[in-house]
Amino acid sequence: LYPTVSAAPSIATNRLSRNAPTGTLSGDYGQYTLPIDVNYELDAWGRVRRSVAAAREEAQASAADLETIRLSLHAELAIDYFELRALDSEKNLLDETIGAYRKALDLTQHRYDGGLSSKAEVAQARTQLETTRAADIGVSVSRATYQHAMAVLLGRNPESLTLEEGPLNYVPPVIPVGLPAHLLERRPDIAAAERRTAEANQQIGIARAAFFPQLVLTATGGLLGNTPVDWLSWPSRFWSLGPSLAQTIFDAGRRRAVSDSAIAAYDEAAANYRQAALTAFQEVEDNLATLRILEQQSHAQRVAVEAAKQSLDLSMSRYKGGLVTYLEVVSAQSIDLQDEYTEVDILRRRMDASVSLIKALGGGWDTSKLPGT
Repeated sequence: LYPTVSAAPSIATNRLSRNAPTGTLSGDYGQYTLPIDVNYELDAWGRVRRSVAAAREEAQASAADLETIRLSLHAELAIDYFELRALDSEKNLLDETIGAYRKALDLTQHRYDGGLSSKAEVAQARTQLETTRAADIGVSVSRATYQHAMAVLLGRNPESLTLEEGPLNYVPPVIPVGLPAHLLERRPDIAAAERRTAEANQQIGIARAAFFPQLVLTATGGLLGNTPVDWLSWPSRFWSLGPSLAQTIFDAGRRRAVSDSAIAAYDEAAANYRQAALTAFQEVEDNLATLRILEQQSHAQRVAVEAAKQSLDLSMSRYKGGLVTYLEVVSAQSIDLQDEYTEVDILRRRMDASVSLIKALGGGWDTSKLPGT
């Protein structure tokens, strides 16, 4: 948008050839030049103005890309955290279950010693206990993996991050969604697509400006002499001033092809913008539906857990009374453990869906945070 001013001082010693075809007298002379050049393109057709606007819009799109990456990393970190806490809940559940299974094994062993149970029932109780203990140990492997992943997301060495165990006992937050139209201003990926559409539109104008002449104003001035002392002499000055006009007369359709390419690029950018907006609306609706359905499933699963515990208590009482074999107890234990596992998993999925919804809504970002807005 502004003139370009440049200076290129030079010092040279010259010798003219005695055999020069022009017949110039030979000799040595010095040349000390101190020129200053000024160039300015008259933006008659908007090429420069559109180039600046396109660069600004690309800068804003790049800033929005950065926010998209930052938001994705924050969401991934939060999901990894809730995955880790869900594993802590599973481990707590397995620890409690191991305690209950150990007591059941002791009971079965005493009954076997008293001739009230078979050796097969003792084996069933021990199998149930050891299988659960193995699963309890396996949880630690997955927990370590998520902890290391969180450390890397935080830019730290994996071994430098240690989180104390704690169960997943959070309540999913109530997330205000707002109007759908506001989503277009809160998603950095949509903002990036919109800015690149605007940039592509500017490129069309730049391509069309190539059909018109380029008008440049040039001014050159300075001092020229045989010695540095001449720079202090007013007669050593020189200058040149005048406009220049450049127009391409024939290029075998190159400018037309560039213009067509710019129009096609704009159509592509506009389609990407529409796709980004539709994808955003879909992600919001998907996570809203997930949260709504999982909340209903959570209530139903709580009822199932309570029923499974009651069934286990009844089966254990019947076994102690000698009315059933230990196989019924094993079946009730398996159902109870699976139901409690499912309850933990539903809570984990609800927290993950909450994180995904916040991410889909832009995570608190808006277009006012773009540079130059």
